[in-house]
Amino acid sequence: MLNGILHLGLCMPVKETGQKKGEGTQVFQVLWKTYRTLLAIADENKKRAGLGDSDYRVLEALLLNGPLPVNTIGDMIDLTTGSITTAVDRMEAKWLVVRKNSPDDRRIRIVELTAKGRRLAERAYAQCSNAMEDAVSVLSREDRFVLIELLQRLSTGNEALMMRAKRAVPERENKPA
Repeated sequence: MLNGILHLGLCMPVKETGQKKGEGTQVFQVLWKTYRTLLAIADENKKRAGLGDSDYRVLEALLLNGPLPVNTIGDMIDLTTGSITTAVDRMEAKWLVVRKNSPDDRRIRIVELTAKGRRLAERAYAQCSNAMEDAVSVLSREDRFVLIELLQRLSTGNEALMMRAKRAVPERENKPA
């Protein structure tokens, strides 16, 4: 989908597309380029810490929230059941996390950081936090608050639009090609 948008010229500079400043396509263009830049910075810092994206996200969720059920972590960081299980298996093999039975419900498995996992998570989180602080240092604290408020308004204001768009895209049929 993103490639289709790019090929339509929606991410070209304003003067090349004839769009006016402040049009929706320009907002999209600026957000998309900013996202890609910040994502590249974050990815580089995760890589420097020796972590892939999903492992970093799991460690960060556990660092910031404490022990969590496997499915809760998956929902929080947008990983499928299979992906979160694979990530936790991989990190458990490296002694970064352990699975324990929930004291309230034996069917639920709780994931928590080991001492080694906590040290790695703290180091990686600090590195990434410092990198993000550097990345947004071009904005004053007040500008950051305004930007956050505007982005939250844009996000929540478009939830209904997103749901309509999802309903408009037909599901792929599960037929062999």
